[in-house]
Amino acid sequence: MKRLLGLVIMMLVAATPLLAVEPDEILKDPRLEERARTLSSELRCLVCQNQSIDDSHAPLARDLRVLVRQKLVAGDSDDAVRAFLVDRYGEFILLKPRFSFDTLALWLSPFALLIVGGGMLLRTSRRATLSKVEALDRAEQARLNELLKAKDPSVG
Repeated sequence: MKRLLGLVIMMLVAATPLLAVEPDEILKDPRLEERARTLSSELRCLVCQNQSIDDSHAPLARDLRVLVRQKLVAGDSDDAVRAFLVDRYGEFILLKPRFSFDTLALWLSPFALLIVGGGMLLRTSRRATLSKVEALDRAEQARLNELLKAKDPSVG
């Protein structure tokens, strides 16, 4: 029973996502640490590019986590920290980029692809409908045979 309980606990621990935040980075003030974690989860690791800096073990991600915490301890607001990082690294650092003229293509491209894909699907379905040929019934087949015989007596 103890082994089973130990195995269950190990599986639960292994199933939880491991954050890259190291103990020496954690702030003593729980409110500031919560703000730092929230901000870190919104910022892209510039090395990994598909992870937040909160999840990344890259040295640059660690530096960014420390920088975020330093800015928060200095009294900067969350928006000020984001603005500082965007000024320094560009809009790419945000995992969820803001809607602006520069990111217009990024935000509108899914809708454009949906419209183009829907148009192609509609066009294909219309072609399929038009290309269906129904089988001739006996009367139509007999009439066709008569017309073909009249045109070419060797048919039939």
